[in-house]
Amino acid sequence: MPAEAEETCIQPALIMRDKSFEQTQEDIFRERALVLARAGESVHDALLNLNTIGQEIEQQLERFNKNSAEPSGNNGFPATGYALISHEHFFHEINSKIARYNKMRNYAKLRYYYLIVTREALGLRRHKTVEEIYKIPPKKEYIDRR
Repeated sequence: MPAEAEETCIQPALIMRDKSFEQTQEDIFRERALVLARAGESVHDALLNLNTIGQEIEQQLERFNKNSAEPSGNNGFPATGYALISHEHFFHEINSKIARYNKMRNYAKLRYYYLIVTREALGLRRHKTVEEIYKIPPKKEYIDRR
């Protein structure tokens, strides 16, 4: 086979190999971006759930404080045994929501940790912006009976 013919056969093979390599590189970059996006979405979703629970707690506390200030008694009941029952129910309910909040907070912290680990694995070393975007709020303390 002449050298010229041999060279023409090799060139298409090299072009195909280069295109295949480029396609593989694109696929790897796309997959890396998807992994990072999923990690960020996971933190975002956990923080949204945390915020929702926190708002429920605040609304319930406001409602309780408003009803406690009324002269008829706590939670709208006359100042009798019903008020004590309603107080016990309130404290149990609000503290169970606070427990849910703290559990979700721990979940959000874990998701945040996974995001940072994922970023590190992908070679991203600066996380200041991520820290600003995904702030984990402080833990809530259980309320005492008043």
